[in-house]
Amino acid sequence: MASFVTEVLASSGKLEKEDLSGKISKMSRKVEETKEELYEMINKRYADFLPSLQGSEELMIQVDEVSKEMDALKNCIENEVQQNIQVAVTEYAKLKQQLEKNTVIIEVLGHLKEVQNMTKYYVDSLKVWKLSQVPLLGALSSELTVQRENLIHHLGDEWKRLVIWRLPPSNDPAGPKSFLKVELNLSRACSKDIEPTPSALLCCVLQALAIQGELQNKIKLFSQVLVKFMLKPVVMYPFISVTVAEQQEEGIILALQGLEKSHDERSTPSQVYSKLLMVLKTLHKHLLDVSIGDKKLSAILGELIWEEMSRCIIHECLVHSIPNNSSQLENYSTVIKQTEEFEKSLKEMEFLQRDSTDLLKYARDVNCHFASKKCKDVIVAARKLMTSKMHNTVKITPDYKVHLPNLPMPGQEVRAKQEVTKEVLTLENAKQLSAWSLCLPACRISESVQQLMDLAINTLCEAIGSSTYCALQLFFTVRNIFQLFYDVVPTYHKENLLKFPHLAAIQHNNCMYLAHHLLTLGHHFKAHLPQPHSEGIATFVDMVPGFRRLGARCFLAQMNVQRAELLERLSTAHNFCNLDDEDNYIAASKAVRQVIHQLKQLATVWQDVLPVSIYCKAMGNLLNTAITEVIAKIMMLEDISSEGGEHLHTLCQTIIEEGPLVFTPLAEENKNKKYQEEVPLYVKKWGTFKELVIVLRANLQEIVDRWTDGKGPLAVEFSSTEIKNLIRALFQNTERRAVALTKIK
Repeated sequence: MASFVTEVLASSGKLEKEDLSGKISKMSRKVEETKEELYEMINKRYADFLPSLQGSEELMIQVDEVSKEMDALKNCIENEVQQNIQVAVTEYAKLKQQLEKNTVIIEVLGHLKEVQNMTKYYVDSLKVWKLSQVPLLGALSSELTVQRENLIHHLGDEWKRLVIWRLPPSNDPAGPKSFLKVELNLSRACSKDIEPTPSALLCCVLQALAIQGELQNKIKLFSQVLVKFMLKPVVMYPFISVTVAEQQEEGIILALQGLEKSHDERSTPSQVYSKLLMVLKTLHKHLLDVSIGDKKLSAILGELIWEEMSRCIIHECLVHSIPNNSSQLENYSTVIKQTEEFEKSLKEMEFLQRDSTDLLKYARDVNCHFASKKCKDVIVAARKLMTSKMHNTVKITPDYKVHLPNLPMPGQEVRAKQEVTKEVLTLENAKQLSAWSLCLPACRISESVQQLMDLAINTLCEAIGSSTYCALQLFFTVRNIFQLFYDVVPTYHKENLLKFPHLAAIQHNNCMYLAHHLLTLGHHFKAHLPQPHSEGIATFVDMVPGFRRLGARCFLAQMNVQRAELLERLSTAHNFCNLDDEDNYIAASKAVRQVIHQLKQLATVWQDVLPVSIYCKAMGNLLNTAITEVIAKIMMLEDISSEGGEHLHTLCQTIIEEGPLVFTPLAEENKNKKYQEEVPLYVKKWGTFKELVIVLRANLQEIVDRWTDGKGPLAVEFSSTEIKNLIRALFQNTERRAVALTKIK
């Protein structure tokens, strides 16, 4: 073989083409011979399966040598072809194809060599085991599978013996107390006198499970049971404690027990961390302190449980540990330190790998969480007040003031105030505004609205001295409270506000009360709240017009309902026509009595609720609606008999006598006489109605006298056409009537 290579590489100059062709042919034959010998050798080996190792090794050496010679020949030929490419492209191409074919064959032979090496490895292994015969490869594979499954089964049994769970029966009622039956028994695999670390047997079991690819599934299932039945319960329920018992025969027992006296609704972070560490340290000491590859078993378990457990600790513990007021924020550093120590312990046991986790980040962001929690609590409390019953009221008087804190004035503002005071003293007018100027008039508001305003003020007080972020969050939460009132109350109480006039009046007062205090609320706190964007951001003045419109709109809707009811009652009077008929008179009389009754009821429910001015305007408007309708119906009559006119007078006189009695804005009866005498101020058509009542009983001369050539009181209330039509309806067609009509112009 060496001489062959020598002959190929002997010439340092150009090789003769014929000589090169011959040598390649010779090389091809040798390759074929080598291939046949290798094929025969492998075939013989697998047929007999007791080959001669020495012959195999010589054959492998021969294959290597041929491969090296082929590589050298290939390099030489490629160089030769490149030098003579223009001379013999065609011939050299054929030679190259033949060489490439031989190269592929060599590569296949190399793969066969690798197969042979593997076969040799298995044969050597079988010889070591002193087996006389080797089964077929298929049988060997099947046997390997069976043995592997058998090994996994035995390893699983050993795992179950070492790690024993005692869980509550599935038929037990679900509830926190069911977790008190949970136990984890870590069986002792070595003598009690040996140091309590994971035993060699346990390590072997875990490593064998890892090699077979079953450890991940075992640990995953273990982690799910651990989290569900042990770790989460100790976080969620303060009455559950952890006990660790060491028994000579059974080993280490982790159990959950109930505390006899525990009235806390939530566990503190320190309590949670202490219980969790007791569980995890016990597991690390007796089970998880085992290296699997380049990882500790505790690290594998930590990756499986930490994300879920950190969420549980945050939502079930840390969320509830956030302070309720800003004065407690300083003390929260203790919780942050406890969280850092907790994570440090987990890192020492390799349950945690990262330096910073969501748990610690949450604890450190206490200011943000305090603001969010406070805002959420405030909104929830506000919504509860808004959806409570409105009819529980408190009396508001002009001297009523909300309880605003005494805040120190900034230095510049104090000096400015002193300068203004001096200037006012020198330019003081003799006439001063009343002490009740710009005060809210006496009325009744919902107790819940008063509490809502107190809630807003307390929240703004919390904002003072807080961080910029927290203060801004709280300020905008207060704005959101009032915006929520604007949106929620009219919708939530919509039916009742239309159905009950008492509630509509209270809602009107509520809106006016809020609008009144929103005018100055922002000004009071402005100097003590951060102004990051622009001056005057801490204000509520922009919300005042909306609240005033809301209150007015609510009360006007109720007024429309009452007006519609009044007109509906008067519509049953048959247009006050033919009252000389008994049935018609009864119907008209009933309608008038119903109108008076409705007005009296409104006077009762609105008494001492609405401000006096609003009360008088509202009652005057409704009474005016009633008498305007009565006037219109009477003026439309074309014929009024003497008896019918008398009945009309009686009905109208009833309204005149009882109408003023509905003006009772105050609970003290002796104080209402003033407002009853001022009825013409509030009832626009009162004078017209009184003149109509006079005309219904007057004779022609009296009517002409009250007209007084268009200058009398009658002319002030009616037009000449209206009086003429009324005269024609009341009096028969006579000369006296004709004369009277000529005087009405």
